[in-house]
Amino acid sequence: MEENPEKLNLFGRIRRFLKVNLIAGLLFLTPIAATFFLLRLTIGWIDQILLIIPVKYRPESFLPFPVPGLGLIVLILVLIFSGVFVRNYLGRKLVSIWEKIIDYIPIVNKIYTAVKQLIDTIARGSARDYKRVVLIEYPKENIYAMAYVTGIAVGELQEKTKRKMINVYVPTTPNPTSGFYLMVPEDETIPLDMTVEESFKLLMSGGIITPERKPKNGEIK
Repeated sequence: MEENPEKLNLFGRIRRFLKVNLIAGLLFLTPIAATFFLLRLTIGWIDQILLIIPVKYRPESFLPFPVPGLGLIVLILVLIFSGVFVRNYLGRKLVSIWEKIIDYIPIVNKIYTAVKQLIDTIARGSARDYKRVVLIEYPKENIYAMAYVTGIAVGELQEKTKRKMINVYVPTTPNPTSGFYLMVPEDETIPLDMTVEESFKLLMSGGIITPERKPKNGEIK
């Protein structure tokens, strides 16, 4: 007995309708749910800072209900007072002593230095020191690495080569503040449209966060 073609077609349309809308809903709601979950988790974790306050002085001791986010306010105040402290003469001296002590502790000194460099890059915007982002074939042909143009080779460095060379900095992942310096022929680089800030997100995420390509003038997206 043959199935009714119209019935099969109806089931096919229903299946496609459910599939398309289920995926669309998933793509829309999942980032929202994940964002709220991470925010709640982060705020809850930061609120643990309140545990450093004596019990009788904690907000829940005199408030009839808990107030989420108070830990964030305490953290901001701690950061402000810490910033004021480390910027004066005594604070700078104590920080210098602290970092010398850290340098003598194996493993800890590597972690401390890497985190400090990363935070310094984000906070101070040192990415602006780079002029533009390019691709170069490295470490071998048909394998590409992202690099930052830091300038044009001049003087003896340029005189010893037969082609126009540029200075590039090849960063590492996930810490783009570490890397190495190369001189490459300018005509062998591939310019990228992404900004330096966008490329930093790409590097620090290990390629998970990829900036969306912006259409050029007259180009249809």
